[in-house]
Amino acid sequence: TDADLSNVPHFSDEEVDFAAVGEYKEELFKKAFARFKELPEDNPLKSELALFCKSAHWLDDYAMFMAIKKSKGGAHWLEWEKKYRKPTKSQKAVIEREFEDEILYEKFLQWTFCRQWSQLKAYANERDILLIGDIPIFVSGDSADVWAEPRLFQVDSDGFPTVVAGVPPDYFSATGQLWGNPLYDWEYHKKTGYDWWTLRIGYSYRLYDIVRVDHFRGFEAYFSIPYGDETAVNGHWEKGPDFELFAAMKMKLGKKEMIAEDLGVITPPVRKMIKKCGYPGMKVLQFAFDSYDSEYLPHNYDKNCIVYTGTHDNQTTRGWYEENNRKVQKYIREYLRVKSGKDVVEAMIATAMSSTAGTAVIPMQDWLGLGREARMNFPSTLGDNWKWRLTDGQLTDALAAHMKDVTETYCR
Repeated sequence: TDADLSNVPHFSDEEVDFAAVGEYKEELFKKAFARFKELPEDNPLKSELALFCKSAHWLDDYAMFMAIKKSKGGAHWLEWEKKYRKPTKSQKAVIEREFEDEILYEKFLQWTFCRQWSQLKAYANERDILLIGDIPIFVSGDSADVWAEPRLFQVDSDGFPTVVAGVPPDYFSATGQLWGNPLYDWEYHKKTGYDWWTLRIGYSYRLYDIVRVDHFRGFEAYFSIPYGDETAVNGHWEKGPDFELFAAMKMKLGKKEMIAEDLGVITPPVRKMIKKCGYPGMKVLQFAFDSYDSEYLPHNYDKNCIVYTGTHDNQTTRGWYEENNRKVQKYIREYLRVKSGKDVVEAMIATAMSSTAGTAVIPMQDWLGLGREARMNFPSTLGDNWKWRLTDGQLTDALAAHMKDVTETYCR
């Protein structure tokens, strides 16, 4: 409260400037934290923070990791002094005293976010709106996860990875993709009963109603690349935990709604694992026109899947159509039964909504009929993504009525 808003930076109507937003909000966070500390100890908010700290299993390690990292100017944890890089239990106690205020600040930020998020989720759920949360299969090497629990990963005694994640060479890349994430030591996870994964997924269901797990095929087999290689050429496939992991999670968490991101090259063993899990896979209409009778065409769907016109990683549907060659454009129009390219976006939405897929997801950019300027993300690139946003005037009563009409027409 009483924040000085005179210095709020101007943000473009078309894009989010994350750097400017971060700098501006950091000042407000610190003011809020200072005022929080001034509250009397018997204030209910302080009790609420204490309760949150006890309930978030990941928080202590994360807050300590971030406090140290900020004190080191953001340097990778492998560059820290040994007492910070590999602290013993007694050294952690010393670190807690050294960074007491900084650690509390990190916990305060996480509590504040989760408190506001819970209010948002409750607001949505009261209106029969469910939230889908996206969770990556891998974590960053420069993360509290690897720093605090190196035994969970294929790293050496100093914390450096021995192998890293990626995907093999294919039609799109002669050298494959080198993601660089440390790989899991699945044998160790198995010995723990997959506790880390169960906690990770379990906590996700506090935040979301449905969880979409990225690169789901990596649980059946993952591509292992020697650390230090500059490409994925020398990598090889290794067996993952397969259905065993999800059986353990189901036993501990009960049956949960999950989406299996099963895009890309899916082998029979992967299909078998997904079918055994029972989770719906993904069908992306923009992938349907690369070949005739593609599995992504709606006439090949079963009900247990989720159809998207496109995802956050795709071009907008209008941009996608405009970028295709004439032969593909002709096939698209023929399949959708439209005569003009200007009708393709609306026809794609109708095709997704009328399909047998149990769920249909339509990006807002497609409802708005936007082009390449509104693309959300370019995979395998950094620094210029996730900048598109809705602006005043785009969500109109007419659009809402149209969305309602399409939804009811196809009994969604």
